[in-house]
Amino acid sequence: MRIAVLGGDGFVGWPTALHLSDLGHEIHILDNLSRRWIDTELGVQSLTPMDSIQERCRIWHQLTGRKIHFHLLNLATEYERLKGWLAETRPHAVIHFAEQRAAPYSMKTDRHKVYTVNNNTNATHNLLAALVETGIDAHLVHLGTMGVYGYSSVGAPIPEGYLDVQIDTPSGPREQQILYPTRPGSVYHMTKSLDQILFQFYAQNDGLRITDLHQGIVWGTHTDQTRRHEQLINRFDYDGDYGTVLNRFLIQAAIGYPLTVHGTGGQTRAFIHVQDSVRCIELALKDAPAAGDRVHIFNQMTETHRVRDLAELVAKLTGAEVAYLPNPRKEAEENDLIVRNDQFLALGLKPITLAEGLLSEVVEVARKYAHRIDRSRVPAVSAWTKDLAKRVEHDPEGKRLRSVS
Repeated sequence: MRIAVLGGDGFVGWPTALHLSDLGHEIHILDNLSRRWIDTELGVQSLTPMDSIQERCRIWHQLTGRKIHFHLLNLATEYERLKGWLAETRPHAVIHFAEQRAAPYSMKTDRHKVYTVNNNTNATHNLLAALVETGIDAHLVHLGTMGVYGYSSVGAPIPEGYLDVQIDTPSGPREQQILYPTRPGSVYHMTKSLDQILFQFYAQNDGLRITDLHQGIVWGTHTDQTRRHEQLINRFDYDGDYGTVLNRFLIQAAIGYPLTVHGTGGQTRAFIHVQDSVRCIELALKDAPAAGDRVHIFNQMTETHRVRDLAELVAKLTGAEVAYLPNPRKEAEENDLIVRNDQFLALGLKPITLAEGLLSEVVEVARKYAHRIDRSRVPAVSAWTKDLAKRVEHDPEGKRLRSVS
């Protein structure tokens, strides 16, 4: 199968491209390399040293004989080039990762909010419009987020995308299924909620075949493919904007930094290992909807945990200290999260859960590259509101000189 991986240079995009190439598919990565430019903007780098995307593809070809094609293209701003590429290459499937993915980054300033909306929403709509215009019957698989559901406690499992409701009509009650109501907690999550509406329209209006994956927080470093060569290693973010909570805890433990829990740590989140993430995308590709079907929605997660419980788990494993800090996010201090993931289990997913060996593996990777860590970039300081910004802790280690007068 000829597969376009949009955003294939990213944290989940790169291991997905390798995984699918390893299965024998013809892979084309389309990426504007914006994530690398954001590293430059933030003055931070991946914990793991990353070669250029061209060099990564060269190493993969040298190692396996399989070629991954790279195309430098901005989906959000280069509509005609995108349309032309699709018309010429005619992929059988398109996997869409090409969106700014960090909630904290999307809330840093008004400029970051505007960039995130323009980039994410335009990229998605340009892709949908181009698929219709070129007449390509490609299966579109989009990487969304569990965050579209919000993190309030509803006391019932969150279904996979659709909610059964009963509506009172003049002729009596009527059963109907609707999209589960969104409650985005950041501008980033809002763009993913907007994606859902775009998908619903183009599926019903133009018969596009679309699968939307509501993914949990990804943790881990390696997949079976990235282990094969040092230069194939995946990016690993540890900073306060892009580092995911469990990976950040493991990094902090590796360098003797306090495990930073914000608020009470009672926030419950959904998690998935990066190896399971790429496996779920493979399974979703095999279960494509037919033209005219509604959008397929999967909850791409394997387990849920409270943040403070994760911190205690990592502290017990590594001996690290836990520091409770003011929360820069505007969210409930405590929430429960019960999530259905029946569809992936039915398709044969055997979930990787938080095993001590895998946690230790991440700590070992962190220690190996600890010399690349800028400790000043570890704190999460991007605040959701100006009032919350006043309470953000910029110095969790307490190393700043303080006045004694």
